[in-house]
Amino acid sequence: MEFLLYVLAGAVVGLAVGITGVGGGSLMTPLLLAFGFPLHIAVGTDLMYATITKSGGVWSYGKQRNIRWDLVGLLAAGSLPMAALTIIALKYLFDEPTDYAGIITTCLGLMLILTSLVLIFGSRLRDVAHRWRQVARNQVGLITVLMGAGLGVVVTLSSVGAGAIGTAVLMTLYPRLTGVNIIGTDLGHAVPLTFVAGLGHLFLGNVDFVLLGSLLIGSLPAIYFGSHLARFIPDRILRSVLATTLFGIGLKYAFF
Repeated sequence: MEFLLYVLAGAVVGLAVGITGVGGGSLMTPLLLAFGFPLHIAVGTDLMYATITKSGGVWSYGKQRNIRWDLVGLLAAGSLPMAALTIIALKYLFDEPTDYAGIITTCLGLMLILTSLVLIFGSRLRDVAHRWRQVARNQVGLITVLMGAGLGVVVTLSSVGAGAIGTAVLMTLYPRLTGVNIIGTDLGHAVPLTFVAGLGHLFLGNVDFVLLGSLLIGSLPAIYFGSHLARFIPDRILRSVLATTLFGIGLKYAFF
């Protein structure tokens, strides 16, 4: 019975991802917590789930040459080392997963809130991007690496942000990128980041493979179905509902 419940959960999240393009980690981790899984298991399993589900997107966008691999390299130069260092810190600075649960809970809550704000105000990022471009014209490469480093830490701790926050970073720093290039480049960076972070959590014993398999059985077909269903459902309405839900969940984990 539990197996079917997890398959259904994967299908629900996969459908949301297929329709809106976002919401994988930000929905999956809170859902696993609602099922009663320990926080570290929810985060670790979700990171491996994200790696697998996003890999198909990387193949597709890469085949169409819609990934800016130079920008992926800049982001990864910051994110991958910081993801590894974050895992090392969790391993050697804490005795038990429960000792760092508070850090993960707060980070998860804040990232959910930030993700919801990106979903709501994402269309206004182009205006901010223009101002950023004027200020950081000569330092944009360095800033990209630093933003990648920040993503490496928060994604490893919360499993949230590789998609929505990564997209916001690219939109802000590189306003001339087309929408398809932003999505492709973000996916190109998200997969190695979630893979390294997921391997780290696997090293810590934080991945449940039975749960992971159940989620994938439900989500992979649902993502495909949702991507075709998206053309019939107003994206603005779905994103508003998703943003409101994430904001409420984020408040719960960040401050209560």
